[in-house]
Amino acid sequence: MGTSVNQSGKTSVRAEPNVIPMIDIMLVLLIIFMIVTPLIASGFKAVMPQGLHLDESPEDEERDVVLGIDQNGDFYLNGQMIPQQALEDQLTAIYAARTDDKILHFRADINLKYARIQDAIELARRSGVRVMAAVTDLKQEGGMFGPSKEP
Repeated sequence: MGTSVNQSGKTSVRAEPNVIPMIDIMLVLLIIFMIVTPLIASGFKAVMPQGLHLDESPEDEERDVVLGIDQNGDFYLNGQMIPQQALEDQLTAIYAARTDDKILHFRADINLKYARIQDAIELARRSGVRVMAAVTDLKQEGGMFGPSKEP
């Protein structure tokens, strides 16, 4: 709104909106959407980390539970293929008996869609798993910066 002084010396209020700030805001929003929209359309690809110079630790066959998912989305519990319907019951039975160690080691194929991994995580949580440890592959020597100098 603006004010003006007329010839008699009285001020009057004009009902004219100040559109300059609105135009500035609209231009900023337009630029933001122009930058963000292509990023959203291209999608997000989650990649499991790979470790370099990892320490080998022996697996405790009796305590460690390893859940794997292959490239077809099939589940494997400790190396044995298991249907998804039976998997939740099996995990529930395993973790119901445990009081302190409710860790599930999780391994998935690198080309698997993230939605399938999220389904497995939700299934494990419903079964009583409290900690999920991602099992990763060793990173190849060399990589982007050449061979490693460490022994």
